[in-house]
Amino acid sequence: MRVIALDSTTRAGSVALVEDDCVIDERAGDASRSHAERLPGEIVDLAAAHGVALADVDLFAVASGPGSFTGLRIGIATMQGLAFVHGRRIVGVPALGALAHAAAAAGRPGALVAAWMDAHRRDVFAALYRVAAAAPFTAGRLDVVDDASVGDPASVLAGWGARSLRPQLFVGDGAAAFSAEIARAVPDAAIVAAMPLAGAIGRLAAAGVFDAVDPAGIRPLYVRRPDAELAREKL
Repeated sequence: MRVIALDSTTRAGSVALVEDDCVIDERAGDASRSHAERLPGEIVDLAAAHGVALADVDLFAVASGPGSFTGLRIGIATMQGLAFVHGRRIVGVPALGALAHAAAAAGRPGALVAAWMDAHRRDVFAALYRVAAAAPFTAGRLDVVDDASVGDPASVLAGWGARSLRPQLFVGDGAAAFSAEIARAVPDAAIVAAMPLAGAIGRLAAAGVFDAVDPAGIRPLYVRRPDAELAREKL
């Protein structure tokens, strides 16, 4: 199974070429340029570097969100276009899930992993998972304890604390940005900074953890409504 995967949830994002359970190449994007300027060029360059024609790709995979609204739209549209042109299916992988799978690759069963992405406005996109005994990057590896939400870090931590949920591991740029808040609430927790996600997205897609659909079937996972919608309601 040969997969091309894309993450456009952050300014830099990443692209990856995955074959079965092996990440052949993963490249962070150029954060000094927008996704509109870089795509699909970064994907084409990655494939060409390994002598792979896009027509020979079995499956396309893309981060479905949450993240930058503009980045999500451009990334999903790019991969939809490639999948449509080459008659392939596409997999949408939640970015928080991909973060948690990557961080939990060496985790012990029973551990709680919190994935936090910086949502700006001093908020985080957050989700909480429990590591199971299944192999890494398989469907049974993580159990969802709290699905994706958005809120200020203190409120997220207080909500988990009220339910006696104390993550042993936090991962993502949101965790790095709000490490002081985490340290106050869960002083023994480890924090893993953000990492390129395209490789994890490709591995999850190749393993069938998330369903492959026709290109038109992909839907972005925004979690928070776009600013433009909120502004229109105030008019």
